[in-house]
Formats: sequence, structure tokens, C-alpha cells
Amino acid sequence: MRIAFLGTPDFARASLKALLDEGRDIAAVFTQPDRPRGRGMRLAPSPVKELAEASGIPVYQPETFSDGAAAGILREVRPDLTVAVAYGRLLPEDFLSVPKLGSINLHGSLLPRWRGAAPIQWAILSGDRITGVTVQYMAKEMDAGDIISRRETEIGEFETSGELFDRLMILGAELLTETVRSIEAGTAGRTPQDHSLATYTKMLDRSFSPIDWTKTPRMIVKQICGLDPWPSATARLDGTDLKIFGAEYTDTVTERAPGTVVCADRRGIEVACGEGKTLRITELQPAGKKRMSAASWLLGHPIRVG
Repeated sequence: MRIAFLGTPDFARASLKALLDEGRDIAAVFTQPDRPRGRGMRLAPSPVKELAEASGIPVYQPETFSDGAAAGILREVRPDLTVAVAYGRLLPEDFLSVPKLGSINLHGSLLPRWRGAAPIQWAILSGDRITGVTVQYMAKEMDAGDIISRRETEIGEFETSGELFDRLMILGAELLTETVRSIEAGTAGRTPQDHSLATYTKMLDRSFSPIDWTKTPRMIVKQICGLDPWPSATARLDGTDLKIFGAEYTDTVTERAPGTVVCADRRGIEVACGEGKTLRITELQPAGKKRMSAASWLLGHPIRVG
């Protein structure tokens, strides 16, 4: 079975590697054009392109799909199946309809929940306790195709989006290879999504970073975890702007206003939150410094309490 693979970041690279390790015939790889990266902002290939070139696979990087040229390339490749993982672009019907076995996509959520970009972060930000990965047949609408297979996993209470990303990357690669085998064997299922249950993500940026201390401790913990490693939760404490990377729950009950520092000691910085509760900050990063424990930062930066 000839496969055309579409993907760009590390999440997709893991799936491409899994297919290659299984001996799959990857006839072509499509990935996003090289983008400026690093301090020097030099053009750099995507992780998928690096693996494809190292494996001797032809790589295509179309700037657009609207002129039909990409579909023409795909017809020349003659794949039996198209596999997309975090490619980063909606694909038109003339492209999706080329392979005789269809076009499938691995998505980092339990569809129809969290259609769109950044589903891993939004699962944490929203306080979900369960998430997973889904393989679907691609459709014209974003992440709305019939479901072939899914796999669930629990989200740790203090698991960051970076940590969950790494777990789902491996889980997704495993599910994808199993699904490709079932398609090849003719045993793959096909279940339409219940569109009434669909939820959608928003693109993340730094406007999501400032902590609102009127929220409950759990909501704030999920903000801290969901925005780690980027764009990071932030707070201004005693006149200092900080990125917040670690926090824990406390048993403290307080009448102080949300955002008030109620304790600062070797355990961390305890801040009043909504519902008369507090949250203890345990890890932070001052501007221009490395991440450190809150206790370490307090040694050189005494903070007012109350």
C-alpha cells in the first residue's frame, strides 16, 4: 500500500517514523514550507521534512492548494491512502479524493470535542479529566469526518500541555499504525460524528497568560499547566512580573481579596483565590532569569504579605 504523508511538527514526525519503522511504503511527504526559526531567524525545515529527507522520501512543500497543483502532484504519486498528522492546513476536496482508500487524519483529542488547533492545551485549560487521540476520515469541514478509531487517556491533575503532548504523540502514532493496518485489511470501522457535541478551540496567544485570581484554585492550576511551555501563565506579585510554572493546592481558608499574598516561605508563595481559598506557587520565572523554585526566588526577593 502506497501512502502519501502530510505533517509538519514533532507530533507528526513521530507518526511518520512509526509508519517507516513498520516498513510502510511512504511514496511522498507534504509539509509546510521552511520557516524562520531561532535567534538568527534562518529558514529551517520542519521535523517531518528532516526525517523524510533522511529516509530518501520525496518532499513537497506547496504554498497553496487552491490552484490544483498539489492535487496534480498527488495524482502523479498515485497513493492508495493519504495520512495527515498536524499538517496545519485545511485540504480541498480535489486533493482528498485522489487516493482510492481515502484520506485520514490523526487528531489530538477525542473528537468531536476540541476540533481545531491546540486541542491538547484546551483539554487541560478546560479542566477535562479524559482526553485522547482520534483517527478520522478527512472531510471538507475541519475535523468533522467519520471516526475510524479512538484511544483515551486520563489527564494528570498537574500534567502540563508539554507532558501531555509527548504522551499523545506516542499514543497517536501507535493508534495510527494500527488503523492503517485495519484499512489495508478492510476491517476499519466508520462512525459519523455527533456534530451537536462538537466544541472548538481558539488559537492561543499571550492574552491568555495573565492569571485571574478571582477564579478557583483548580481553574488557575489548569491555566498554569495548559499554558506550559507556551505562552505561560503570568502574574504580577508585589510589583514584579513573573511567569508561573508550578502550583499546588492548600487547605487554607481566607477572607483576603483574591490576588493577595497570604504567606511566603520555604514552601512557596500562597495567594488568595476565588471561593475564599488559596493556591501556593511553587515554581516561577522572573524576567531575564531561568525557571526556579519560588523558595529560591524569595531568598533574594522578599515579598510583602497581606
